[in-house]
Amino acid sequence: MTVMAERALQSPQMSVEEFERIAAFAAKETDDAVRFEFINGRIGVKKVADGDHNTIVLWLARRCMQMRPDLDLYQTQGLRVEKYREGRARPDAVLVPEGHFAGHGEWADPSGVLLVLEVTSYDSDTDQRDRQEKPVAYGAAGIPFYLLIDRDACTVKLYSAPDPEVGYREFRKVPFGDTLLLPEPLGIELDTEKLKQYVD
Repeated sequence: MTVMAERALQSPQMSVEEFERIAAFAAKETDDAVRFEFINGRIGVKKVADGDHNTIVLWLARRCMQMRPDLDLYQTQGLRVEKYREGRARPDAVLVPEGHFAGHGEWADPSGVLLVLEVTSYDSDTDQRDRQEKPVAYGAAGIPFYLLIDRDACTVKLYSAPDPEVGYREFRKVPFGDTLLLPEPLGIELDTEKLKQYVD
């Protein structure tokens, strides 16, 4: 069964408006200890990050600041993803031109986003969420690059060539320790050796 056919069989659990009310309530009542996403018409819980997870996000932030000080790496900025804005995702980080999200609300339009980052968590949903659903959602939203740092596989995978029908048409995967180039318009080279320190 194709990804698109499988998605068509899933019926939404609720409307986007209902999801946004639930997510706002949960964030307020739990001091952001619980974070929700809404992908493929279904609500999902995003695990609160551990120290290694957060350190990896900061590692990427430092690389970006050194090589591209004209870009900002936002953590936990919500994005409206999927066709017709029927999804809500909260990537681990979002790379955009400086000041891009000024004036945006909790769930920003993905236009202008250059790259989204996800770092896998050690939970039962990470395979479905980060490796299967997110590439389709981010690619369909037209985001040029999706960077997946997979702590289980000890790999860094860069998805590119977004396609509204399938997500991304291309990807490049390297093991921790290799160098990965984030191509133009980013032009950022990542030496991933240090990521070996942040795996349980």
